[in-house]
Amino acid sequence: MVNEEAKEFVFEDWLAEGIKACRAGFRKSVGKECLPEEFEAHLRASRKEMLLAVRSLIDAAIERTEEKPKKKTTKIEVE
Repeated sequence: MVNEEAKEFVFEDWLAEGIKACRAGFRKSVGKECLPEEFEAHLRASRKEMLLAVRSLIDAAIERTEEKPKKKTTKIEVE
């Protein structure tokens, strides 16, 4: 029995591990030379889209940190 600390389940990590295992198994059983060129092109395009998505998140976070805080105004009645 292995004594491991309980890790929080993260769906994205689980999914990424599964995809990596499937790709590794597929390449072992079929071989990379059997993959159609169109498949490889779509795979490259999907990687690029994922990187662009991450870039948009980073850009948005940078914009939020650069925003100037809004000044709080107080209405004063003058007699």
